[in-house]
Amino acid sequence: MVRLKSRYLLCEVCVSDRSHLLLLDDGTVQNAAKHALIQAHGDYGFAHSIFGFSVKYLNAHTGIVLLRCRKSHYRLIWSALPFITGLKKRGQKVPCFFNCLHVGGTIRTCQKFLVRYNTQQLHRMLPLCHSEEERSAIRKSVLSCTVQKDADADSEEDIGEED
Repeated sequence: MVRLKSRYLLCEVCVSDRSHLLLLDDGTVQNAAKHALIQAHGDYGFAHSIFGFSVKYLNAHTGIVLLRCRKSHYRLIWSALPFITGLKKRGQKVPCFFNCLHVGGTIRTCQKFLVRYNTQQLHRMLPLCHSEEERSAIRKSVLSCTVQKDADADSEEDIGEED
């Protein structure tokens, strides 16, 4: 039996109005990607890359999308992403574009990258805050992300030492 290897494209949907992100769903993103594949590579490229293509994760609040495709054809899908100019849902067309953040071999590597990326974004937001309350809220969220992780690791080590 042969294992089919996959690649995961971690993308960010960039829109002018963040409230339009709530219109996103898996089918809308998948249809937009299929139309972009046909536009960029024609029927031949579409037929090659559509097998094994799916939307594995979609967060409508943050606009993060995880696309899964076969390893041999991920470059076709990656190169078609700039041709997505809008998403159609319920008769509305939301103008947007896809920003590919990371290409990974597993979902886990994409998750690790996403945690690092979100932490970097929070650190970039910190100097842009106008009040001390905003700064403390962002600082608290960043510290809770990293300190809690370290505290969990320390407690697991302590448990292992007691046994």
